[in-house]
Amino acid sequence: MDEHLAKEPPAASPESLWHNPDFLKFWSGEALSLFGAQVTNLALPLTAVIVFNASPEQVGMLRFLQLVPYLFLALLFGVWVDRSRRKPIMLLANTVRMLLIASVALLAHYHHLSVTGLLVIACAVGVFSVLFDVSWMSFVPSVVKDPERYVEANQKLGVTQSTTDVAGPGVAGVIIGWLGPPTALVVDAVSYLASLTSLLWIRTPEPDPPPPAGRRHIGRELADGVRWVFGDRILRPLAMLAPFTNFSLTCVSTLFLLYGVRDKGLNPATVGLIFSASSVGALVGALVSKTLIRRYRIGVVYGLALAGIYAGPLLIPLAGGSRPLLIGMFILSLLISYFGGGLSNVVQLSLRQTCTPPSLMGRMNAAFRTLLFGGGALGGLCAGLIGGAMGLRAGLTLVAICSAGMLVPIAMSPVVRLRAMPAPTTDPTATTPVVD
Repeated sequence: MDEHLAKEPPAASPESLWHNPDFLKFWSGEALSLFGAQVTNLALPLTAVIVFNASPEQVGMLRFLQLVPYLFLALLFGVWVDRSRRKPIMLLANTVRMLLIASVALLAHYHHLSVTGLLVIACAVGVFSVLFDVSWMSFVPSVVKDPERYVEANQKLGVTQSTTDVAGPGVAGVIIGWLGPPTALVVDAVSYLASLTSLLWIRTPEPDPPPPAGRRHIGRELADGVRWVFGDRILRPLAMLAPFTNFSLTCVSTLFLLYGVRDKGLNPATVGLIFSASSVGALVGALVSKTLIRRYRIGVVYGLALAGIYAGPLLIPLAGGSRPLLIGMFILSLLISYFGGGLSNVVQLSLRQTCTPPSLMGRMNAAFRTLLFGGGALGGLCAGLIGGAMGLRAGLTLVAICSAGMLVPIAMSPVVRLRAMPAPTTDPTATTPVVD
């Protein structure tokens, strides 16, 4: 089992991140931005469904265009992020997203919004979401500094994500019902302004990236990041499962939204309530992640998280009976998946940050975002095509069964056999953790 390869982790820092003011500023700004994003996540597809009576294929295309920039741009942006300081890039990304989101409400107010315009804006928002996501994941270690605090940082951010997932859709459903889907997007634009302000308040000096050893070559730098991910025996299996995870989640959520509104007659407030109640699972998963990682083998925690994501959707097509029972089964199904997602986010992000040297952090995160959101983009597109071809309930049944089938490769993954969090990697020659 190569016990000699295991390294002793450094001593833990005595102070938690509650004593790190710049992390708290970043955390609070991200919380406000994530809450606003909940409005957009619900308002964009509901604008298409309610205002324009969009078909399943058009709704699927909307989700596809929101996520497809990750497939084509994440790796290129990762090279840019590793060449630059991350904070200015994050400021740029959020400024543009704020203006784009606000433009939907403005165009709708003057009756100039169309389905085509909505699709174009959704894709443009996706482009700058790629840039921000690749940057913030690489920026957090610069603010946290102590690798022993990565799990704590990711847990706090994961709890925030899950909390906004719980509160956001319900509030978003009420706001959308009150203001209408396009106008409600103003709330998200304001949240991006709050995020910009919090970033400007961060005072921790971000070190300049190390100078290149030779002449820069974007293709070689990009290949170095991909090679690192697929050359590491922990990152490689994580990467291979990544696209299937987001494919399943996006395909299920897109079909469910259409199924709930079109076949079951649910209104925006009820859809928002279902997503809010279900998201309690993600909050619980993030809250218990640190305790589970400390008490149990991290591989077991990882396997439990993915089992929830992939098996949870099986209950959706089985839901029936009275309206309260129907809604309860919807909530239970999504709650199981979201519990797995909340737990998985903390586990996988901590593993990725720990197994990657700072000089490759941006490209590593970019590679994973490409795989995760590329899978999500295809999931949204396939959801529209499957729903249009088979019907919404039959399509949900097929997707749920195929999703549950992913439990087989999960059980074979070497990460499931991982015993503990690895020691931090500081250079490309560092070793990775021991598995049974």
